[in-house]
Amino acid sequence: MSYLDPRAGQSSGESYAASAYENPAWHADDTAPSEQAKRGPGKRRAGRGRKPEGKSRAGRNLPAAIAVGLSLGLVVLASLLVWPPALLGVLVVAAGVGVWETARAMNVTGARPPVIPLIAGTLVMTGLAWYAGPDALALGLVATIAAATLWRLADGAGAIRRDFTAITLITVYVPFLLSFAAMLVQPDDGKWRVLATVVAVVLSDTGGYAAGVFLGKHPMAPKISPKKSWEGFAGSITASAIGSGALLFFLMDIPVYYGLLFGAVMSVVAVLGDLAESMLKRDLGVKDMSNLLPGHGGLMDRLDSILFAVPTAYLLFAIIAPN
Repeated sequence: MSYLDPRAGQSSGESYAASAYENPAWHADDTAPSEQAKRGPGKRRAGRGRKPEGKSRAGRNLPAAIAVGLSLGLVVLASLLVWPPALLGVLVVAAGVGVWETARAMNVTGARPPVIPLIAGTLVMTGLAWYAGPDALALGLVATIAAATLWRLADGAGAIRRDFTAITLITVYVPFLLSFAAMLVQPDDGKWRVLATVVAVVLSDTGGYAAGVFLGKHPMAPKISPKKSWEGFAGSITASAIGSGALLFFLMDIPVYYGLLFGAVMSVVAVLGDLAESMLKRDLGVKDMSNLLPGHGGLMDRLDSILFAVPTAYLLFAIIAPN
């Protein structure tokens, strides 16, 4: 989920990605100046300037990314419109996979967060949010952190000191935030609330992608996510605000100005969620959380914006559409 500057075609994990902004005289699909100097004039890299087959200007395997994205969207849509209780199962699976990916990625730091109690706690937290609400979710959060910490106690106090931060981060970042979707769907119009939240994030991502590819020139956070641009951010907010204004008006009879506000806020928190995961991956030294989804990376690379958007949507709907 990024706002792509055409000059920044390299991934954020490569060593000279950020320098694409600092030295605009060369582009990401060109060879770095230092490499050109080493080869001397007249020597060219084989296939220079060619895009790998199936790759977009963003560097993704676009057909695979579209196919996986549509499949995930259809799963969520079917669970909402065909049998809403199935959304609970979708949330449990998504949160469980997210916990596994994040715990696995954190192994590179030397931390060993225990996956079994964290996934068990994920199941409990999501169920408590679905059936009992926010107070029960908070108790589930504390219980999950405590259970995972006690699990590590068997390896000694040193293991607790080593893993407690990772345990807390994973528990809050993945199952706690995602469990707000279980509460968001509970009102009579809950399926529309969840749908509006997901659509707002998708529009934010799509608008930012398009604006960044064609207009992106000014880096937004080059040290965190070199591909993001301020032009992409503007496109993200615009697309999400306009789309949400129309969607909430027709689906839930919410005034357009509230819908515009909802979409703009969703876009901002979605970008913050994306940047937060980019910072985490940069600190861990990984490009993607896993290679589970072709064209996307890991599931967490798709959930990053949703995780911040869902609790924000829960709070906003309590204001603009109270039960």
